[in-house]
Amino acid sequence: MRTTLNIKDDVIKMITQLTGAKNRSQAVNEVLEIYIRERQLNNLLKLKGKLHLDDNLHKLREMELEEK
Repeated sequence: MRTTLNIKDDVIKMITQLTGAKNRSQAVNEVLEIYIRERQLNNLLKLKGKLHLDDNLHKLREMELEEK
């Protein structure tokens, strides 16, 4: 998809250099993908200690055994 963005020249130059991308589009796409992965990881880390997967897995196993 084509989109027009106003990105400072020095920022796009730095992004292109840091990513080693062959062109600006590739550089911007790579940076956006990295940003998305980091945000998703941070969101998962915020859940640390809030989910009790071991308890849930144990209950699921008990339910499976009861169905048999």
